[in-house]
Amino acid sequence: MNLLDRSFPPPPERLRRGPLRGDAFTSRLHDPRVASLLGMWLGVAFVTAFLTGLVSHFMQHPPGQFTWWSRPVWFYRLTQGVHVAAGLACVPLLLAKLWTVYPRLWEWPPVRNAAHALERISIIPLIAGALFQLATGIANIAQWYQFRFFFTVTHYWVAWITIGALVVHVAAKLAVVRANVGRRRASRAHLTDRVSEPEPPGEGLSRRGFGIAVGTAAGVITVSTAGQFVPGAGGTVLLSPRSPTLGPQGLPVNRTAAAAGVVRIARDAGYRLEVVGPRPFTLTLAELHDLGRATSRLPITCVEGWSADATWGGVRLRDLLDRAGIPADASVRAESLEARGGYRTSEVAPPHARDHLTLLATRLNGELLDIEHGYPARLIAPNRPGVLQTKWVHRVVML
Repeated sequence: MNLLDRSFPPPPERLRRGPLRGDAFTSRLHDPRVASLLGMWLGVAFVTAFLTGLVSHFMQHPPGQFTWWSRPVWFYRLTQGVHVAAGLACVPLLLAKLWTVYPRLWEWPPVRNAAHALERISIIPLIAGALFQLATGIANIAQWYQFRFFFTVTHYWVAWITIGALVVHVAAKLAVVRANVGRRRASRAHLTDRVSEPEPPGEGLSRRGFGIAVGTAAGVITVSTAGQFVPGAGGTVLLSPRSPTLGPQGLPVNRTAAAAGVVRIARDAGYRLEVVGPRPFTLTLAELHDLGRATSRLPITCVEGWSADATWGGVRLRDLLDRAGIPADASVRAESLEARGGYRTSEVAPPHARDHLTLLATRLNGELLDIEHGYPARLIAPNRPGVLQTKWVHRVVML
């Protein structure tokens, strides 16, 4: 044997798969059945977040002539709360799924046929989109906006890209999932290498233990944040960015009067409410208070997922519209004293504008409205996102 033979011994009996040895991943958790079950639960959570996210988006940006309804008053509270809870539950599920399947990235050959190539290509937008959605979603509920893009629109379109990649991935993996979940053993020979074998005895976390750990993590995250939208469960929000009962007059505040630049003008004694229609008129603050005898018990729900009930007092919006001669089928726009911002105005369609619960509120829980909650007057209507419940209203205009 020459020097070259001594320097480079013969290859081992078990050949390499790609850049790594075939036995490089020894954990029994890298298992097709575990991956299939995790994928199913992750898919359920992600689709739930996607569908409830569509509700929130279409409420804020109605497509075409679509008009959202005003009842039940708790509908947006439920859908947005579920949206945030499902998104947070995706975090441990996604991390566990990636851990289970990442050895597949090293399989050899990297592409076997056209279908396999399509499956592998779909993984790129699927993983990138899922990570982006969860990272930006968590940043949004924490109000940590360190990115330069507009969150709402970007989150919406990336969701469509991700869900499209998910559909392609599920179609490519459906036979494998059925073989591993529907039947413990596959009867078809070409699926044998992808079907989970009985779990061998050994040390470390078992497959069942791994599944319980991941499910427990998802459950704890969900339970310890869901209290921010479940009535009466505010004391359980251990992992929520905010409690639904902390803030001026017992309600949280997202955008303060100082941040909106309205402190001085909102407190100006010369405040006037202008209602523009066929018979336009203006009201002083004292006149507005004199008219404000109506009350509504309504939740205010934010896109960050928190929701809180409150008793609002003020004048019914429909009474102001009738006085201005605005037709019952007309939409109106509520305008804030805030000079700029994406939500300084809000369009109110007839189902909300004419609902008897919709108020131009001047009081909250029996007290004069705090400036942080929209003093001297704010819009409050049933079944609407908090960003559309315009604060510091000074003008209502027929569209």
